Amino acid sequence: MGEPFYERARLYDLMFPSSAAAVGFYRGMAAEQPGASVLELGCGTGNKLIPIAADGHPAVGLDSSRPMLDLARRKADDHGVQVEWVEGDMRDFDLGRTFDLVVIAANSLLHLHEAEEIIGCLRAVRRHLSPGRQLALDVFNPAAHVIVAADGERRPRPSLSFTDPELGPVSVEVAETYDAAAQVTRGTWFLSTASEPDVVVVPLEIRSIYPQELPLLLERAGLRLVDRFGDWSRGAFTSGSPLQLCICRPD
Repeated sequence: MGEPFYERARLYDLMFPSSAAAVGFYRGMAAEQPGASVLELGCGTGNKLIPIAADGHPAVGLDSSRPMLDLARRKADDHGVQVEWVEGDMRDFDLGRTFDLVVIAANSLLHLHEAEEIIGCLRAVRRHLSPGRQLALDVFNPAAHVIVAADGERRPRPSLSFTDPELGPVSVEVAETYDAAAQVTRGTWFLSTASEPDVVVVPLEIRSIYPQELPLLLERAGLRLVDRFGDWSRGAFTSGSPLQLCICRPD
């Protein structure tokens, strides 16, 4: 599930700052139900859940990484926002209550590589949804040209470069291969400073879920796909869309 990558919570937060469009979408989803309770799985450092909680929604964030949760807790405290943070496994969990909205954002579902793990997670989501309420999730839309480019060669990712208060400017390079049988991209991420190449080297493995596969996984878990958008403005999903932004409800 790529846990070593997420042990570096501070660096992760700098490499992947909040997307205003993504935060706005999920805040809007919560706002459709005034006072709705919200559960986010794979909540990371709370970039989406903290703004939702700041809007007055009871919020719970579940993640398997303690460093990510520790940083999320500090950020929520700094903002004076109350969130319940839970260290747990999204493949199977029981919080003893239901929620009006469950969120699985930022490709978090793709850290589960086996179909049965994904179905197990979605079944747990269904158990935690109040009657008639919704699951919202986003995963990338697999693209052939990206898969073909995953040839193991180490390449720079300038768009992910960032400046760390302790390390200074940090550059990012990634070497990836694609395991077609498993539908998993297996990557090694190299973070370097001007004075120290490869100061951090971490693995990251991400599954692909194909557009016709996703509704079947949801169906196995007792959920149905209600809407699928191709971008944060709720544009139509097409073969060229960068993401699959899905709204789901219990059958």
